[in-house]
Amino acid sequence: MRSPGNYLLLFFVALLLILFIQIQIFSLVLSKLGLSPDSAALLLITTLFGSAVNLPLAKIKAQAPPEPPPQPQLPDYWPFKMPPFTGYTVIAINVGGAMVPILFSLYLFLSQPLPLPTVLLAIAIVSAISYGFSRPVAGLGIGMPIFIAPLTAAITALLLAPEHSPPLAYICGTLGVLIGADLLRLKDIPQLGTPIASIGGAGTFDGIFFTGIIAVLLA
Repeated sequence: MRSPGNYLLLFFVALLLILFIQIQIFSLVLSKLGLSPDSAALLLITTLFGSAVNLPLAKIKAQAPPEPPPQPQLPDYWPFKMPPFTGYTVIAINVGGAMVPILFSLYLFLSQPLPLPTVLLAIAIVSAISYGFSRPVAGLGIGMPIFIAPLTAAITALLLAPEHSPPLAYICGTLGVLIGADLLRLKDIPQLGTPIASIGGAGTFDGIFFTGIIAVLLA
């Protein structure tokens, strides 16, 4: 029989292995985008820490959901609790899930020989697919199958610009999710009954973050 200490050791070994694999994958992705190790580390740290920062933009009146979703039991000291719904929704923008991808996409566009019409067409395709597959979830926000956007972005980039598919895949993947699953869904926010609707935040952050990584790997 294994002691609790052995199980704890196995847990930490598995956790370190997962982190190592993720770091290696992220390093491979960013090397395909032409970033140095220092720049890659800065982008990763800014994205992850920025995901906890939401900058308020506006406050709108909203309807309460018919059945409030179950809330996870978090300790009192946990700093990122969702505030209670009071009849209003705060529209915010997430630093790590929206501002960082937008700025990095702009950097890629300016540093790569990508024609503007090609970039706009690719973004439009991913935006349309993201909008079609995204769904409002009462009390929570906007949900979308996580592999739809990266597959669409990778295929689109390979078809439109095969010689520069990695940067185009990142640009159209991240911005396409932002536009299709966030900005075009702002009209649904008043019916969701959520206290905060963050552009690029919460579940959408996962979609944007993993879309950029997976799309570049596939492109």
